[in-house]
Amino acid sequence: MLAVVKKHLSEEILFEIKGDIPSKVTDYLVREFGQNFEIRESDEYLVNIFDTDWYREMSALTTPGDAMKIYRENFRFTYMELCSKIGKFTERQIYDMENSRSDISKETAEILSHLFGVPADRFL
Repeated sequence: MLAVVKKHLSEEILFEIKGDIPSKVTDYLVREFGQNFEIRESDEYLVNIFDTDWYREMSALTTPGDAMKIYRENFRFTYMELCSKIGKFTERQIYDMENSRSDISKETAEILSHLFGVPADRFL
């Protein structure tokens, strides 16, 4: 279920509430927002992102260094922190791998795989 509240005198959506919405909440929204409130059956469905054309296209454009940088930043590791966790590189070497100036070895890909909990082939 999707509850939608629109701005007064426009079709612009002010906010949405998704999921199982308690009747007390919907009753309040009806009283408070009147005609600017509606309930919609959600036509969204879940898909496995790895099965989408978008993912395949983006994956083809993403280098192993891009993947390394994405995971490092998502885990909020600085270059220094990643160096410490891997244990054998300088910050400059990490920077060079992320920017495709040097290759990521199979051994390093395995270390990154364990560190980030993803398959090693993301870094090869």
